[in-house]
Amino acid sequence: MMTKQVRYEALVKALHGDLYRYAYWLCHEKQVAEDLVQETFLRAWRALDSLKDEKAAKSWLITILRRENARRFERKRFDMSEYEEASITDTKSVTTEQDLENHWLRDKISQLPPEYSEPLILQVLGGFSGEDIAAMLDLNKNTVMTRLFRARNQLKEALEAEPVKRGIYNG
Repeated sequence: MMTKQVRYEALVKALHGDLYRYAYWLCHEKQVAEDLVQETFLRAWRALDSLKDEKAAKSWLITILRRENARRFERKRFDMSEYEEASITDTKSVTTEQDLENHWLRDKISQLPPEYSEPLILQVLGGFSGEDIAAMLDLNKNTVMTRLFRARNQLKEALEAEPVKRGIYNG
């Protein structure tokens, strides 16, 4: 039988990267994302005995992370102006065509309403099924599937309305 420490270390090793990417999508700040992941794993350590099925670990940790992110706003009730929100960007310089497209896509996803962007991010970054997402967000699976469909349609419409100019930055 695995000790609690061994189980915990295996979880951290296997899922730290996924949790960090999801946290970063939620908050757009490297330090805050790192803090969220650290707090998530701290809470996971305390409640590790409640995790009975290792296959459910990823969705369990994502749920903890989402609650942790919500707590951040409960503690710090503030309204972010559009200007401040626009100034929070990925500081990595955008150079290649793929980077430009990724940046454009990340920007468009961030402009979606949270009820559409969150399930989409969970599916794309987390690799979760509609059923998993429904459980994490406490929604009906059909609702999740509808939101995923609408999110994709909105991205498709944005792409058609504003196509990425290929090759324009290559001199």
